[in-house]
Amino acid sequence: MTDHIVSAFDADLKELGDKLAEMGGLCEKLVAESVGALLKRDSPLARRVIEWDRSIDRLQHEIEERAILTIAKRAPVAIDLREVVAALRIANDLERIGDLAKNIAKRVIALDGQFQPPKLAHGVEHISDLTLGQLKEVLDAYTQRDEARAMEVWRRDGEIDSLYTSLFRELLTYMMEDPRNIGFCAHLLFCAKNVERIGDHATNIAETIYYLVNGEPLLDDRPKGDTTSSTKIEYQG
Repeated sequence: MTDHIVSAFDADLKELGDKLAEMGGLCEKLVAESVGALLKRDSPLARRVIEWDRSIDRLQHEIEERAILTIAKRAPVAIDLREVVAALRIANDLERIGDLAKNIAKRVIALDGQFQPPKLAHGVEHISDLTLGQLKEVLDAYTQRDEARAMEVWRRDGEIDSLYTSLFRELLTYMMEDPRNIGFCAHLLFCAKNVERIGDHATNIAETIYYLVNGEPLLDDRPKGDTTSSTKIEYQG
């Protein structure tokens, strides 16, 4: 590449990185605020989360357009091409995280006016704190191109799964003990599943970082700790 082309390509990558950083920050905010709305039973905040998700969708669209244009104009190869592909993959995972946070917010609105024992939401708060920590860590790892840090996130995915399994069983117990808990606990189960899936997307990002740094996909099986698949419950976002 000539110096001019290299400079233009660097500018394209910087724009992609800036938009991804903005998108990642918004996703962290939406996850935290959606769970906060659940814990505080704050329907107005939940509605704002739903509105904020549009900004994440817009950023994903802008990243896709810039990435496609960069590939078409610069014809990058090797590590340069991986940078663009990684940006596309991560933007897709972040868009899904935004959707999952929005799903939680929709549950908050659906719960408005229902019987809601306060202590039952604490388990969702715990798994959310762990998942949000994973998300922040993996986004920092991407910014620093830190494969070791990303792999730490990847290895801890099983902790979120195990926590979800424990919460799943706890909420089923509450539902059996008191029929008044059934509606609220069912909504909490769906919220917890959305949080667990956010953790999966953080793990996807960790795998993308591995690909970006090494030039090959991570072929190892993920450490999983979710045993609820043996219990038949239909999931709806």
